[in-house]
Amino acid sequence: MALPVVSVPMKKKKKPSLVLTLSATGLLIAGGSVAYRLFNQGQQLSRDLPVGANIIPQDALFAVSLTTDPQQWQQMHEFGTKETQAALDKSIFQLRDRFLTQNGYNFEKDVQPWVGDEITLAILAPQGNKPAVKPVAVNGDAVSAQQSMVMVLPVKNPQTAKSIWAKAKNPKQGQWIDRTYQGFAIKQTNGQAGENLSATLIDERFLVITDSLKATERAIDAYKNKASLANTAGFTENFPKIFSDQPFAQFYVNVPTAAKIATISPNRPLPAQVLAQLQNNQGLAGTIALEPGGIRLKGVSWLNPNSQRVLAVENKAGKMQNRVPAETLMMLSGGNLKRLWGDYVLTSQGNPLSPITPEQLRSGVKSLTNLDLDRDFLSWMKGEFSVSVIPNKPKDDTPEDFRAGLVFMVQASDRQLAETSLKQLDDVMKNQYQFQIQPGTVAGQPVVNWVSPFGTLTATHGWLDKDIAFLVIGAPITDKIVPKPNNTLANTVPFQQTVPTEPNPTNGQFFMDVERTVKNFPLPNLISNQRTLLAATRSIGVTAAVSDNRSTRYDIFLALKKVRNSGVPTPAITPSP
Repeated sequence: MALPVVSVPMKKKKKPSLVLTLSATGLLIAGGSVAYRLFNQGQQLSRDLPVGANIIPQDALFAVSLTTDPQQWQQMHEFGTKETQAALDKSIFQLRDRFLTQNGYNFEKDVQPWVGDEITLAILAPQGNKPAVKPVAVNGDAVSAQQSMVMVLPVKNPQTAKSIWAKAKNPKQGQWIDRTYQGFAIKQTNGQAGENLSATLIDERFLVITDSLKATERAIDAYKNKASLANTAGFTENFPKIFSDQPFAQFYVNVPTAAKIATISPNRPLPAQVLAQLQNNQGLAGTIALEPGGIRLKGVSWLNPNSQRVLAVENKAGKMQNRVPAETLMMLSGGNLKRLWGDYVLTSQGNPLSPITPEQLRSGVKSLTNLDLDRDFLSWMKGEFSVSVIPNKPKDDTPEDFRAGLVFMVQASDRQLAETSLKQLDDVMKNQYQFQIQPGTVAGQPVVNWVSPFGTLTATHGWLDKDIAFLVIGAPITDKIVPKPNNTLANTVPFQQTVPTEPNPTNGQFFMDVERTVKNFPLPNLISNQRTLLAATRSIGVTAAVSDNRSTRYDIFLALKKVRNSGVPTPAITPSP
C-alpha cells in the first residue's frame, strides 16, 4: 500500500504512517496545558494552517498545534486505560510546570482569559555550530545537536494580554530583562543556563515564548522576512488536504532537516546515500480529530518541489477485503506490488532503520529457492495484492487452541508467467526440501498442496477467478477463501467502523483487530510503551492513496477503549498546584 513518501530515519521515530499515530500522540499530548489560534501578519491566515505558521522558522524540525477546548481534552482523557491516562497527565504536567507553574503563572487565571482556541509548539533545528539550550532527544538519548523550543499563543483578548504582559510576574529564579529586537519588545529571564525564558508580543496578536533569546529573535526574523513555515515549499498547498473542522491537534515534520539531525546521532549515523534520498522529501503533516469511538488522523506527505523524483498516480486497490472472511485478524493491501517494491528499493538502500534491506531480501530468496525475486516473481505482480492473517477456529477459542494461516493474494498481470514461476517453486520445494507436491481440490477448485516430510500440510496455492494467485502458509484455511466467502471482512462492523472510506480511490488499506491479535500473537516491540498503547486500542484502520505526482494522502483511525467514570478532571484544564 502507499505509505508516506519516506520514513524519517531518526531515533525519535516519526512513523509516518501509523505512525505517527500512537507514538506521536505522546508528543501531541505533551503540549496540552496552554493554547492557540488567530491571524497572520496584517492579514488573516487560512484556518487550514496551524496558528503560528507565519512565525515558526522554516527550519523547524517539528511543530504541533493543540486545542485549548476543555471539552476536547476531557474527551481525550476518557480514551484508553488508566495507564495511558497516567502517561497523558504526566506529559501535561511537565510542560505546564515548565512554562507556567515554575514562573508563578496559573493557566485558568493568567492564560485562559486571553488565549485563542489553540497553541503551537515547535522544535527548532540548531543554527550552524552554535549550541542552543537543550539537547535533541532521539528515543531518550541526547545527540550532539541542540534544539530550541518555541511556543506561539494567539491573543483573542488583547487588553487582558497587554495587562499581563506589562505586569509580568518576577520569575522564581533570576529576573526579567527588557530588550528590543527589530522593534519588538522582549522580556528575558537571567536564570541558570538551560532554564531561561524569552517572550515577545508580536503585533498584539501573538505571544511568543521560547527557551532562549536567540530562538525569539529567529521567530521575529521569520515573521518579518516571511521565512516561516507558511512560506515553506508545499506547506500551504498540502495542509488544506487534511483539513478538519475542529482538530484536536495538527503537526508538521520537516523531513530533510530532521534527516540532517539524524546524521549526527552517535549510535545510528545516517549514511550519506540515505540523506541524499531524503532530500527528495519535504514534509509530513497530519491533523488529529477526536470522535466518539476513537482518534482519526489525516496525513499527507509531499516531495521537495526541486526533486526529480515523481510519484505514479495509480490508485487501484480496495477489493481484497471482499476476498477474505469476516474472522480475518489482519489485512494489508496495496495496488501494485512491483511498483511498491521499486519505491522501497529507492528509499531503503543503505538505510539502517529499514526492517530488511533489498539486498538481503533478494539474496534470501535466491539462496532459499534459487529463483530471482525481481525476474521470477515481482515481474508479474503488477496488480492489487494483500497479506492477511486468518484464524482456523471460532473467535472465542483459547490461545492454547489457536492456529492461523498467513494468506498472500496478488492479481497477476501475466498468468502464464506466474504459472511458470509457481511450477519452478513447486520443483524447488520437492527436490531441495523433500516436500510432497500434491494436486488437490477445494470446493471444486484445483489447488496444489505442499506436504512436509513429516506428513503435515504446510502450504497451498491456487487461483481465485482467473487472475488472482493465492498462497496459504500455516493453518489449513484455504476453504475460508475458496470459494469466495459470503460473509467477508468488508461486511463486518469493526472493518466498516475502523477503516477510513477516504481517500477514494485508494492505493492500499490496513486493518487489524488489535484485541484478538494481541490475545493470540506475541507482537514484536516496535515503539516504546507499545504494550500499554495496544492495551488501549480495539482496532486500527488505514487507507492511503497517491494524491498527485508530488504528494501522498492517508487516513488512520484508532478505535480506542474508554475509561468509564474516572471522575478525574484532565490536568490540561485544572489550576496549577
